[in-house]
Amino acid sequence: MRMIDLFAGCGGMTKGFEDEGFVPAFAVEWERRAAATYEENFGPHVVAADITEIPDSEFPAADVVVGGPPCQGFSQLGTRDPDDPRNSLWAEYARVVAHVQPSVFVLENVPQFLKSGQYGLMEDWTNNDGPLAGYELVSGVLNAADYGVPQRRKRAILIGSRVGTPSLPEATHGDQLGREPWLGLREAFAGIPFTAGPSTLPDRSRDDGIAGPFKAEELHLSRNPKEISLLRYDAVPPGGGRFDLPEELLPACWANKPTGTTDVMGRLEWDRPALTIRTEFYKPEKGRYLHPQYDVANPDDRVNRPITHWEAARIQTFPDDFKWCGTKIEIARQIGNAVPPLLARVIARHLRDTLLDA
Repeated sequence: MRMIDLFAGCGGMTKGFEDEGFVPAFAVEWERRAAATYEENFGPHVVAADITEIPDSEFPAADVVVGGPPCQGFSQLGTRDPDDPRNSLWAEYARVVAHVQPSVFVLENVPQFLKSGQYGLMEDWTNNDGPLAGYELVSGVLNAADYGVPQRRKRAILIGSRVGTPSLPEATHGDQLGREPWLGLREAFAGIPFTAGPSTLPDRSRDDGIAGPFKAEELHLSRNPKEISLLRYDAVPPGGGRFDLPEELLPACWANKPTGTTDVMGRLEWDRPALTIRTEFYKPEKGRYLHPQYDVANPDDRVNRPITHWEAARIQTFPDDFKWCGTKIEIARQIGNAVPPLLARVIARHLRDTLLDA
């Protein structure tokens, strides 16, 4: 079963589908470093270009088209401007689906997409005279933790099928009767040293000048925080955050804002999933990114640092043999923007079992 990945990023969706036996045939990713990471892991069929400039004739036949059009225009973190040009890229995704006519397509986005006018228009396009005529749609918001990912990451998933009525995969993890418990970070971080490595990546580049490829253990990067940052880290217990800081350690911006932003300067917990890993997970002031190791009684048995790139990739369920290209910031962006491969694998298995093997 051949697949095409649009807005592929570093290849989180492709990795999950490949693990279920799908063969990646073509991919598009405009950011060159992310495309280089994709190429290192899946082959040279990725095109590093603006999808609007790729004609229909370049897209090969495929059984499945997947992709996550840029979502910043819909995101709570973005402007949420309906005229944001990034919002129109879903239409490029639909253009490729209409041309390739795969048996199934999967679109991934932020939950807000399902309440947007663009989503309504996509539904309209499945009518008899629309460019997606013949496809049945199903959509919903999936929490990655409910499918075995050690991360509470909610994403909108839309599945279109012209070979049967589509459905979303049933959750396998959580508090409900009959499910496995959520996975925590104890399992995710197994074998990763508490002490981070150097603060810089090895001096290595591809023939095209892009840094890398790098192995997972080379992403165990340390930082050089100021002394006051270390004091702040040490004051935050597992599950805690900026509200645990004593007054003398509070910056003015937090002291003057007694509510909201509850997760910043937060510490993760060993036996619970992480919150959503975003692109700046190496900055504790941006979210709950402090390492979970913390002995209340023994200050010497605390890991007072943010998670490393390696740990973030593990939370996202990338395997340790995955290869990465780019600078530290670029690789962090690739990790934070990716679809967790394990979630993609669950979706791929569900499609194979319910539609494609029928």
